[in-house]
Amino acid sequence: MSVKAKVAFICTHNSCRSQIAEALGKHLAADVFESYSAGTEIKPQLNQDAVRIMKQLYGIDMEQAQYSKLLADIPPVNIVITMGCNVQCPFFPCRYRENWGLDDPTGKADEDFLKIIDRIHTKILGLRDKIAHGDL
Repeated sequence: MSVKAKVAFICTHNSCRSQIAEALGKHLAADVFESYSAGTEIKPQLNQDAVRIMKQLYGIDMEQAQYSKLLADIPPVNIVITMGCNVQCPFFPCRYRENWGLDDPTGKADEDFLKIIDRIHTKILGLRDKIAHGDL
């Protein structure tokens, strides 16, 4: 068995989209890659709407195993996925980088969170397939 790829989901505050991606990566693709999330700044707690909706949809309690982290707090990774923060993401060494261009649902209605979570779910499955088939 080869070593699993390590994927970092990066966003400015590491409290919402990148945390959702980390949780869904662990939930949907742990057999193919390890999921981490980090940001250039941190928040004292995860986005509570994201926490609530992820519990409702998947039974995942993100606050159990996840917290807001800085880039320096995660191990070296092979793949970097930026969420689309509309800011210049810092250089983070990797062999592959992709920007998912996701709008931040923070402060918006549950429907906005549901759309973003669904897009992240779909993108995680696509990423899982690319890595599993050796395309990345």
